Amino acid sequence: MDFGRLITAMVTPFDEQLNIDWEMTGKLIDYLIDEQKSDSLVISGTTGESPTLTDEEKVALFQFSVKHAAGRCKIIAGTGSNETAHSVKLTKLAEQAGADGILLVTPYYNRPSQEGIYQHFRTIAEATTLPVILYNVPSRTVVSLSVETTLRLAQIPNIVATKECASLEQMTEIVSGAPEGFILYSGDDAITLPSLSVGGYGIISVASHLIGEKMKELISAYLDGRVKEATEINAQCFPYFKGLFNCPNPVPNPVAVKYALTLRGLPVGSVRLPLVTVNDTEAKFLQNLVKA
Repeated sequence: MDFGRLITAMVTPFDEQLNIDWEMTGKLIDYLIDEQKSDSLVISGTTGESPTLTDEEKVALFQFSVKHAAGRCKIIAGTGSNETAHSVKLTKLAEQAGADGILLVTPYYNRPSQEGIYQHFRTIAEATTLPVILYNVPSRTVVSLSVETTLRLAQIPNIVATKECASLEQMTEIVSGAPEGFILYSGDDAITLPSLSVGGYGIISVASHLIGEKMKELISAYLDGRVKEATEINAQCFPYFKGLFNCPNPVPNPVAVKYALTLRGLPVGSVRLPLVTVNDTEAKFLQNLVKA
């Protein structure tokens, strides 16, 4: 399964009552495929507000996205949680819904050991035939998936990739030790280019909601050996990489990108509590960013 170089972790559109807006969800999928050139979409990831989606909403999103994308891009279902049995259940439902793969975040809050993390991912992977992408984001989960555990998990046939947010050093070590066919995605837009330089395959992105086509050009330029051009494109993209998470104060993902999409004419709605929308200062910053 080739998920491509540019994967967008898609927001979940809500209506005024904060229910899923199905019409806008379809429009957003079309926009991300046709205009922003996404190769794959992560549905119900952190950017999609997975912590506040019910299981029924998640499964409905998987089913809708598979049907609407109709093979134009791959659909990756976010089925990770800090309960192994729950993740197995969601993963099986995602497989039944027709998802092309799953994204599994490192278990959060209960702080398992590396052996516990390994057994968690192994158990879920063995419960499905779908390809699995691991997701290491210690800033959100407290625990970090070590290089050694990542490489151990990479030996499991259907664990095919990792989304890495720990450090460029850790990315380098994973790429150096990974078996053939196991690939690494950056989970941080700001280090898309550096991660490619150490052997990363692509990016699972938030900024691609707004500058996906430009990011695709960055990746292509680097892979084609046009490093100076890639560096120039990276400089053009960097205000978005930084601004969508610090506008001008640090804001949680997906608060800023949902507001920015609305400014672009895609009213994807607000966010569910405990997230809150941007304040006046942040809104003004994003208005200037999107107009630039």
